[in-house]
Amino acid sequence: MGNTQIKAYGATSVTTPMHEMNITRRDIRPCDVEFEILYCGICHSDLHSIRNDWGNAVYPQVPGHEIVGRITRIGSEVKKFKIGDLAAVGCIVESCQSCQYCHEGEEQFCEQGVTFSFNSEDKISGGMTYGGFSQTYVCDEKYVLQMPAFEDLASAAPLLCAGITVYSPLKHWRAGKGKHIGILGIGGLGHLAIKIAKAMGAYVTVFTSSPAKVTDAKRLGADAAVLSSDKEQMRACPPQDMILDTVSAEHDVNRYINLLKVDGSLVIVGLPAEPLKVGAFNIIHGRKSFSGSNIGGIAETQEMLDFCYRHNIVADSEIIDIKEVNTAFDRLARGDVKYRFVIDMSTLK
Repeated sequence: MGNTQIKAYGATSVTTPMHEMNITRRDIRPCDVEFEILYCGICHSDLHSIRNDWGNAVYPQVPGHEIVGRITRIGSEVKKFKIGDLAAVGCIVESCQSCQYCHEGEEQFCEQGVTFSFNSEDKISGGMTYGGFSQTYVCDEKYVLQMPAFEDLASAAPLLCAGITVYSPLKHWRAGKGKHIGILGIGGLGHLAIKIAKAMGAYVTVFTSSPAKVTDAKRLGADAAVLSSDKEQMRACPPQDMILDTVSAEHDVNRYINLLKVDGSLVIVGLPAEPLKVGAFNIIHGRKSFSGSNIGGIAETQEMLDFCYRHNIVADSEIIDIKEVNTAFDRLARGDVKYRFVIDMSTLK
């Protein structure tokens, strides 16, 4: 069997709306699986990429890296999956498998560079990878996750990027019982961070600039919510072991570094376009850290999925038709979503 033409939704330039197009998927190799895509989440990085905000977009481009589906074909050497299984693909679909970080299960730090699930150089087929706004996906089983049978499968799709982006640092900085964990910002990342940190057993305090989101923080499970513009509330906040910063807009991180305990860490997972200024004294006083984190490896992503399944954690999602995707991207740019869009891919026929 040769390569297969399938339907997808993507853009042919930075100025054109996304529209239906045909793309080619490779035929399966011995270690590959093919799956029909059931749902695909929309991540803020999809928006940045399709609009070439980072200057590395290649067109035509098919975004989507929060991909959930059902296996339709398997290669002759596949061991993890059988036809009919639920499966998922997140950000990473290939790495060198020979460097220190790949051996340690942290493929996101691969020394030779990972292949991402879309808009990345395709080292197998040539050209660029195409993402989950499409009918099917083909991937080496090493990078395919065993998707638990979430009751709300659609709303579990954002776990493939947003979920692991917050789970990995919460685990690394040992969020758990007896720890005060702050979450800065309630959006696609922050609302999942609240749920996950709480399930880990931490005392969760949310910091938000929006009065309306103070109430929502409690609904999501936070123990406390602080309006960051209220100096008295900020002053009264107990010292934090860790604050997870999910904000992608410019903001003053020093205000939050000052809320950390001795040896506390402010860990950034949002991506502000401009450099952030950090006062040296704020770090030195209390031996504090300003750190970052970036997704997670394949094994840790599987661990996160299993954890969220046990604790019944999914994203607060709005399920949309593929034909609504341009409107959804415009709304996402305005922050008009609570808190993730997920595409029902059965609408791409």
